Amino acid sequence: MIPEEVIKTVSDVETPQPAEAPAEAPVEAQPVEEPKASESLADKTLAELSEMFRSLKESADSMMRSKEAENIKSAFYRLLGKLKGENPEVESSLSNPFEAVEENFKAVYADYKKERAEFNRQQDAQRESNLVAKKQIIEELKALVETDEDASASFPAFRELQNRWREAGPVPVNAYRDINDTYQFYVEKFYDMVKISRDLRDLDFQKNLEAKEKFCEAAEKLAENENVVNAFHELQKLHEQWKEFGPVAKEKRDDIWNRFKAATSVINKRYQAHFEGQKEEQLANLAAKQALCEQVEEIAAKEISSSSEWNDLSRKIQDIQEEWRKIGFATRKDNQKVYDRFRAACDAFYGHKRDYYNQFKDSMNSNLEKKMSIIEKAEALKSSTEWKKATDQFIELQKQWKEIGAVPRKKSEQIWKRFRAACDEFFAERDKNAKPENDFYGNLKAKKKVIEDIKAYTPSDSEAANAEALREFNERWQAIGHVPFKEKDAVNDAFRSAIKEKFPLLQSSRRPQGAGRPQRAPRSERDILMDKHRQLQQDITTYENNIGFFAASKNSAPLIKQMQERIEQAKAELKELEDKIRQAEESAE
Repeated sequence: MIPEEVIKTVSDVETPQPAEAPAEAPVEAQPVEEPKASESLADKTLAELSEMFRSLKESADSMMRSKEAENIKSAFYRLLGKLKGENPEVESSLSNPFEAVEENFKAVYADYKKERAEFNRQQDAQRESNLVAKKQIIEELKALVETDEDASASFPAFRELQNRWREAGPVPVNAYRDINDTYQFYVEKFYDMVKISRDLRDLDFQKNLEAKEKFCEAAEKLAENENVVNAFHELQKLHEQWKEFGPVAKEKRDDIWNRFKAATSVINKRYQAHFEGQKEEQLANLAAKQALCEQVEEIAAKEISSSSEWNDLSRKIQDIQEEWRKIGFATRKDNQKVYDRFRAACDAFYGHKRDYYNQFKDSMNSNLEKKMSIIEKAEALKSSTEWKKATDQFIELQKQWKEIGAVPRKKSEQIWKRFRAACDEFFAERDKNAKPENDFYGNLKAKKKVIEDIKAYTPSDSEAANAEALREFNERWQAIGHVPFKEKDAVNDAFRSAIKEKFPLLQSSRRPQGAGRPQRAPRSERDILMDKHRQLQQDITTYENNIGFFAASKNSAPLIKQMQERIEQAKAELKELEDKIRQAEESAE
């Protein structure tokens, strides 16, 4: 390139205008979060994220893609935390499927961090080396400026120094401004002091002008770039290149600089507006995430006493977590804080849920111990020949068995068969040794006759007559003794069904098992409805306990769904009964 100044007489030497070379120092932008990149990783599995990170690490440009590497790492640990939260029991199991995946990812990431640290160390060392080289260039340039040699001899050396400066490469950030300003000072001083021909200077001015016009065109094109952040960073590169070229003709210095500065101003304003708009969006995202935190915290603070409620709230937490993932980043200073708050609330909920089911397991184990105790009593009693006394004892044991709650699923069928076997053995032996006065099969025949008479009964228009008939049927039934044990449930069900069909408003709420008190008077419609209401509430409690029991086992989704449908149906019936009870109370008034 041709030198900038042409040789003049001393009186013609021009001093460069300060406005010519003050290219703007690179503006340090705030780190920009990239929601789209994060969202593109949201659907990846742990294995896919691990493979993505491994491929990035092995790529030739891996050291220049550190931000992408950190995005993959963040996505990996967000997904891992989510899976652990949804499967809390896995962490305590002997075969933790997440442990190997996490350890493998950690190993690859650790290798990458080592390589990145070495790369950064080498870059820092190279910048320090570049700084030493540029200081040497400045010393040589200073000596060149202070020499009295002829321009024709000085100018090639000057151009060589310029070329070496451009090839030297970047220096440490903290030294950039000082070293560059010093260099520019001596370059301008060289152009002012060296005495070269006007023709050579004008030619150099023209070449510098052509180069800077191209920089202006590039900056103006960048002003139209939709990617504001990329445009801003490219602009910084143009500013650095601008400084590498000398001045232009004095009459054109202001125009070319103002043109470049105008394009720079457009990009800077768009860049600033971008971050202001992004900040507003991030504030809105922060408010949305804080609202979700409050919802989860409110749920986590609830007192929950049934498995169905735990399942309902777990689904609600999952819906909230899904909504959270759809929201973009919050403000930089608050993003991690609000995430930690949300995670803590979710952890609190699942921690309470885990404690609940641990207590539920303890309860089932306690129930197992109680039923084992009943089994031992039944097995000790099954050989008794005190038929009446032992029968009453077996009936009491069966009652106790029904009152005890659920036991672990894998033991339920086993202990029931064992208990039933002891009962069957005793009652079979009792029936074989029945005395004439204890004719169990005769009693069965008599009870079946009562059932046939009930079915043959034609209800009267008089409620009093129907009540009297119901009383008589109950007395006949209660007067008959025991039936064979294996027939007991079937004949009792048949009796209740017949009574329900013929006396829907007067049927007894008591089960006709063994000797009992006969119904002495018809009950009110409200009492009958209240009995039904209590029974439905008991059914709902049983269904909810079953859901809790099923939830502890694998492949239980169909059973849980069935229980939930029964609960919904029972709740609907409860509402209808409550309406009927209110109507009955109003009629009674």
